[in-house]
Amino acid sequence: MVGGRSWRERLFAVSNVGIMLIAMLLTLYPFWFSIANSLNTGDDLRFGPIFLWPRDFTWASWETVLLDPSILHAAWISGSRTVIVTAVSITYTAMFAYAFSRPYLKGKWFYAAVGFTSMYFSGGLIPSFMLMNWLGLYDQYWVYILPFLFSGFWNVIIFNANFKAISSALFESAKIDGANEFTIFFRIVFPLSKPVLAALSVFVAVGVWNDYGVTLYFTQSTDLQTLQYLILRLVQSSDAVEHMANLVGGNNPNVASLYSKVQGQGAVNARTLQLASMVIASIPMIILYPFAQRFFVKGVLLGSVKE
Repeated sequence: MVGGRSWRERLFAVSNVGIMLIAMLLTLYPFWFSIANSLNTGDDLRFGPIFLWPRDFTWASWETVLLDPSILHAAWISGSRTVIVTAVSITYTAMFAYAFSRPYLKGKWFYAAVGFTSMYFSGGLIPSFMLMNWLGLYDQYWVYILPFLFSGFWNVIIFNANFKAISSALFESAKIDGANEFTIFFRIVFPLSKPVLAALSVFVAVGVWNDYGVTLYFTQSTDLQTLQYLILRLVQSSDAVEHMANLVGGNNPNVASLYSKVQGQGAVNARTLQLASMVIASIPMIILYPFAQRFFVKGVLLGSVKE
């Protein structure tokens, strides 16, 4: 159709916009639901959940979470771990991928075999626990750092495609000028790989920040609890008491009293604390995402299409 779009193209555009709006609503509404309910008083939530706006607005739950020393300490553990692991693991993985991308690397088949095997098979929980204990990492802060200094062979594949897309003339001219491999990597390859570095850094940071398995399996000290693990315990404890109260009903006054104490009264209760904790825990990653969003598509797809 000359001079305009056909009805099929217009129908596709309208349908595409509609589907994207529905997908966006389904993605964002659970987060908004948590915000609205966390900003409502606990007593008012007993009459039913909030679906759009807080009925009885209050910052009490947020203030309780932000002023809790245990939660602040857990946030520090999670934040420091996320920063260290993301920076070091991305650097180490990029260095390995650069060496792996060079055609003159000896034994490349061996590294490829080990890498691809690690993508589909792991030692399992019990051998991992025994290894951490044998290395002296159990119940130590370093258990959050050392096992995660390599971010996985999936990222190596993405880095490898990116490094192979860089013109070989740059490497040849650098070597003619006397540059060694470290100089080439840090002064040429690293600056030219900012899109893929930013994209993979966000993926790694989100995975590390949301992880609670290491705390669950490899620590027992309350000083080493991460924020996500603390939220998990908060949810599980209140859900367990609620389940027990539902089972015995009103026949056991001790369980009823325990349930009342756990749920709390007034502006703050267990449900508002859970929601406020989950929302606050997600804020750092939400803030991080827009800064790296422009690198996502370019970083992940760089090198995948031959020109």
